[in-house]
Amino acid sequence: MVKTCVVRRASFVAALLFAPVSLHAQDIIGIPVGETPPAVTLENLNGDSVALSQWIGKKPVIIEFWATWCPICAALLPRMEAAQKKYGNQAEFLVVAVAVNQSRNSVRRHLERDPMPFTFLWDGNGAAVRAFQAPSTSYIAVLDSKGKVVYTGVGEDQDIEAALRRALR
Repeated sequence: MVKTCVVRRASFVAALLFAPVSLHAQDIIGIPVGETPPAVTLENLNGDSVALSQWIGKKPVIIEFWATWCPICAALLPRMEAAQKKYGNQAEFLVVAVAVNQSRNSVRRHLERDPMPFTFLWDGNGAAVRAFQAPSTSYIAVLDSKGKVVYTGVGEDQDIEAALRRALR
């Protein structure tokens, strides 16, 4: 199990380190813009099952695939917080904690030390990673109020506010 987690983490890190320098959000492999993601059931940080559909298709949703150990996720945090402050009444902000080299308990401990104003979900079996074809942590998918993907991107320099404006049209 530990070896698997280390290998998965190494794959995430390698994908980020060896990505082309000219990589832009539109170049990211992931769920295609215009598609509706398949139904996914995750868990909240208490271990209760939560259907992603309770948020999708009602108002715009921003979903970040995140890990406690991800420095790019930490660098992206100020942009996420600024967007949440500005658009929090108009969109849902979800963070999917991936089960790669972290546990649900380590995520809870991290949030106790460093609280964040988002809804956190636990992807213990990788269902959301597969459904959204998330290539790495710091991957963001923005869905409009109909549940269609309007933006995907990865990295700390994403223009989250522009992606949310697109979702709010």
